[in-house]
Amino acid sequence: MKILLTGVTGYIAQRLLPVLLENKHEVVCCVRDKNRFNVKKYIPSNISVIEADFLNKESLSLIPDDIDLAYYLIHSMSTQIGDFENMEEICATNFKNRIEQTNAKQVIYLSGISNAHELSKHLTSRKNVETILSSSVFALTTLKAGIIVGSGSASFEIIRDLVEKLPFMITPRWLKTKCQPIAIRNVVEFLVGVMGKVETYNKSYDIGGPDILTYKEMLLRFAKVRKLKRRIVIVPVMTPKISSYWLYFVTSTSFTLAKNLVNSMKVEVICKPNNLASILAIKPINYDSAIKLAFDKIEQNQVLSSWKDAQTSNIFSEGFSRYIEVPVNGCFKDKRTRKLQNNATSLDRIWAIGGKTGWYYGNVLWKFRGLLDQIVGGVGMRRGRKSDTELNSGDTLDFWRVMIADKQEKRLLLFAEMKLPGEAWLEFKIDKANVLTQTATFRPLGLLGRLYWFSVLPFHGLIFNGMINKIANIKNESIGK
Repeated sequence: MKILLTGVTGYIAQRLLPVLLENKHEVVCCVRDKNRFNVKKYIPSNISVIEADFLNKESLSLIPDDIDLAYYLIHSMSTQIGDFENMEEICATNFKNRIEQTNAKQVIYLSGISNAHELSKHLTSRKNVETILSSSVFALTTLKAGIIVGSGSASFEIIRDLVEKLPFMITPRWLKTKCQPIAIRNVVEFLVGVMGKVETYNKSYDIGGPDILTYKEMLLRFAKVRKLKRRIVIVPVMTPKISSYWLYFVTSTSFTLAKNLVNSMKVEVICKPNNLASILAIKPINYDSAIKLAFDKIEQNQVLSSWKDAQTSNIFSEGFSRYIEVPVNGCFKDKRTRKLQNNATSLDRIWAIGGKTGWYYGNVLWKFRGLLDQIVGGVGMRRGRKSDTELNSGDTLDFWRVMIADKQEKRLLLFAEMKLPGEAWLEFKIDKANVLTQTATFRPLGLLGRLYWFSVLPFHGLIFNGMINKIANIKNESIGK
């Protein structure tokens, strides 16, 4: 079967894609920028990549006419640019109009459970998209999920942050809201299971696990699985805005996503009964087991996707590609080189940088810079990294975004997503002569940008010198420990 997959750089699609390929389907991946998607890690014979922006209907002409089925997995809740409701409406309309011109017989759409009388803006938008996608030309199958539990999912990582960081929590009253979490493994099973199932055409199904829990119960059961003692006190005085800031500063979420999540968490998301699991022979996984499965993947360093990598930033609103070429003119540079004794060891250190490993030198200063960034509304250092050893183009890495990660070429290029009066790159490259070059490039914006560069210049001599020496395994007592 020839399948069109949208939202390919998103959390769900990155879990679904390997399964589709394993089942011998031909998959056409839609991405806004090919540079953000590492196609090399997949079998090239049955996968192709096209650039398509569903906000721009002219770009959809590249979608082939001979597709049999399409997945609609486009989501804009975490976007920091524009109105996500309007963006979702435009994307859905353009998608539907183009798919109606193809041979596709079925569209599968993953939405949110929307059974409550009063819905959040997010769930209202999801419901509106379902209406837009309904067509007389192709059959629409809608799957509606609530909280998705899996390594790298937004819900899982936020709960994990709260439980592992806070032994005592004073929380807002929305922790009393009930929901029906579902394991990511089950979500993928449902998405694959309804493919070509005529009995699911033009129908909508709520999908969830066997447990109906309050958010407080989810936190406490998470703590129990992790063998942690936690106490939670619910107070009625936290406004949605205060709750959003609470999530933003305690967890790794952005303020935009925190605000939308808080609004959604006030709404009960409980499934209406249906027999889809029986039809597809799927056994729902309970909440505790879903947590254990997620940590199995984390401990084995096998996290396939993370919601952080998919988060939309206004920095890349003009495209990802323009930041791959590091500018030369009008820039300040800090360039350092070291002759390596063992380039394989140094390369492994480069590929392990950030996250739990840290930045090899001056980690307190890196964390302080991240805190300053968070205070002014930036991403801070909270995002970490998806894998301890692997890096791919498009991955998040603390407050950087991976632009190029080519281990064969021995080159790693990072672009700063922190709030700056300019643009910043950090590059590591090992040449054929076993010389490591580490280059920090800053393109200032106006006078403020220039003042910023000279104000941090004294720290560069300390941090960047110490970092390259650690990567090269060179001991230098003059730079301290």
